[in-house]
Amino acid sequence: MHAIRLHAFGPAENLTLEKTEDPEPGPGQVRIAVAAAGVHLLDAALREGAQGPAPRPTALPTVPGREVAGTVDSVGEGVTGDWLGKRVVAHLGFAPGGYAELAVTDADRLHEIPENLDFAQAVAMIGTGRTTLGILQFADLGPASVAVIPAAAGGIGTFLVQYAKHAGATVIGLAGGPEKVALVRANGADLAVDYKDGDWPARVREYLGARSVTVVFDGVGGAVARAAVDLLGPGGRHLVFGWAGEGLGSGTPYLVDGVSEQVLGPVMLGRAGGPNPVRTLELRALAEAAAGRLTPAVQRFPLAEAAAAHRALETRGTTGKVVLEP
Repeated sequence: MHAIRLHAFGPAENLTLEKTEDPEPGPGQVRIAVAAAGVHLLDAALREGAQGPAPRPTALPTVPGREVAGTVDSVGEGVTGDWLGKRVVAHLGFAPGGYAELAVTDADRLHEIPENLDFAQAVAMIGTGRTTLGILQFADLGPASVAVIPAAAGGIGTFLVQYAKHAGATVIGLAGGPEKVALVRANGADLAVDYKDGDWPARVREYLGARSVTVVFDGVGGAVARAAVDLLGPGGRHLVFGWAGEGLGSGTPYLVDGVSEQVLGPVMLGRAGGPNPVRTLELRALAEAAAGRLTPAVQRFPLAEAAAAHRALETRGTTGKVVLEP
């Protein structure tokens, strides 16, 4: 098979397409003929050698990527043959291997893909979608809500705009540049503004009039987060799930006592409940997409252009979920 391999930590150019041996499923595992592999900012941080929520690879070379969708083409010992030929999506957990034509994972990680989703859209739901549903556990959105969503043209931002509108909230989406602003507006935001314009908070205040922002969904941090939090009214909430604006691996979100709440990791999983909270959120995300309440936005790159996909993601040159297609 062909796969993207990383031989040394460093820039995106260290990701190279190579011919390598086909993986074989072990007991309890299946092999997936990959049709789409998700690309995440965490992948880029791990590529650089950063230590994040997922442990960086201890042995190089490695095949990055932890989100895949495709067709089951082989099963290991103890796995029913009913899986063969099925369209599936899976998050590989901390085990990499997704940037490839073939990937192996445990059968209990599989989900069948709803008929109305293609492979790339399914990948968007299994990672980005599940995170979005986890974040939304902390926001009681309704017609009285006024939500500010920085990075509203990104993967999570796209879902947050859709979900908030479906709940009847007033949605203010922030994005960088006119093209992204147009996408946010087309996705349903009541007001879409360019956060690169220094007067964007004044535009929001003018639009809202006597109303105040009730919740800020913040995956960006930095100056944008500070300005967004200043728009919150009494009792408003700042839900923090990242700080991309401060640089990968910075670990320094903007927080305000009594207002800000970090909602990733154990906090999110504890709220999800069930014997397997991660799977609970995955099932919720796929159900939302199957019902048409969430529609994934996907930006596709050929597998061979994984380095270009990483560069685009790191420089905020992407919209929606970034996916590699072999």
